[in-house]
Amino acid sequence: MNEQNFSARLDVTYLTPGYTLSRMAEVVRVRTEILARMTDEAWRDPQVECCGLLGGRAGLISEIYPARSVLASPSAFEIAPEELFRLFRAIRAAGLEHLGIYHSHPAGENAPSPRDIERAFYPDVAYFIISPLPEAPLPVRAFAIRQARVTELRIDPVR
Repeated sequence: MNEQNFSARLDVTYLTPGYTLSRMAEVVRVRTEILARMTDEAWRDPQVECCGLLGGRAGLISEIYPARSVLASPSAFEIAPEELFRLFRAIRAAGLEHLGIYHSHPAGENAPSPRDIERAFYPDVAYFIISPLPEAPLPVRAFAIRQARVTELRIDPVR
């Protein structure tokens, strides 16, 4: 993967009126192999949104916890509560913190949809959105979503 593909880009045209997207100098640090695994997950079944959790420590995302979307939809994802609890227990058992959530947008731009914004229940984690489209200028983007305010984060790939 080319590290230049993970620099942030701002595009406000995708968001629904009433939501704001801003840029700030906030950075999210991610192991390069986790970025590769997220894109692999999105490409595994490019017609259905993939999803999962991300864990790490000291602000560095170092583990991926893939989940199954009970919706099996090209436009929405949902992790079953039992699986979500199991993933949170696995993160804690590994001595890690929950640092992110990822999912894909199979057909559209990888910016938060109105549904993504409304269902952003974890304001302290990064939300990663992956595009499996070959022409996507940035296949992985990350956002902070807090109280309907969306801030694109700069991804810092760490080897």
